[in-house]
Amino acid sequence: MKKLLTTFCLSIIFILLSSGCAVGPHSHDPLESVNRKVDAFNTAVDSAVIKPIAKGYRSYVPSFVRTGVRNFFRNLGVLNTAVNDTLQLKYKRAPVDLARFVTNVVLGIGGVFDPATKLGIPYYQEDFGQTLGYWGVPSGPYLVLPFFGPSTIRDGLSKPVDFSTDPIYFVNEDDVRWKLIGLQAVDTRSNLFETEQVVNDAAIDKYSFIRDTWLQRREFQIHDGNLPRDGNSNSGVKSLRELELEDFPE
Repeated sequence: MKKLLTTFCLSIIFILLSSGCAVGPHSHDPLESVNRKVDAFNTAVDSAVIKPIAKGYRSYVPSFVRTGVRNFFRNLGVLNTAVNDTLQLKYKRAPVDLARFVTNVVLGIGGVFDPATKLGIPYYQEDFGQTLGYWGVPSGPYLVLPFFGPSTIRDGLSKPVDFSTDPIYFVNEDDVRWKLIGLQAVDTRSNLFETEQVVNDAAIDKYSFIRDTWLQRREFQIHDGNLPRDGNSNSGVKSLRELELEDFPE
């Protein structure tokens, strides 16, 4: 896993170095020329490998089993959320996160079921990129990561921290750990088919649509839905309207 983290960091550095002096037409995406190439690579890998496996997963694995798998990984992610809620001084949330995790582990048979939701325990999602944004660290340019997709410089460099707080990271047996990582990837991809269809139907330029929507959603997450009234923040991410005007001038 340490090799994976090292490779991940090196891939970000490689992308930045590869960009050279290439500057895109958008202030929020100066690495656009390189990002589009990485996006094309991700699309090719997805079409050739990940998407067919995800289709088979949806076709042959019963829906109740897939729901259990999704619940299991979702519940594991609550621990990472608890860590970041603590780092953001959201002390009222952290105990709720732990209560949700324990409830689903004990009453939900290891997290396969989700009794916490039925009991009214809120579900929050936080990661280290959000924590850095919460404390005012600028997002930096938009960045498409190999295999992981949309990100920013800040969020990309924060991912190794998220990996290190993921319970899967602490599984000692490499074979089991990689199988869990693979299952999580396939399950995540299998839940994106409906969204993918909406994007394909709506997007004039799929790359720009995903980029602008992702940046706006990320800003929403960092501010817990309470965006500054002027639509700006110290992250440097523009409002959706500003992004649209840059992509499609009136």
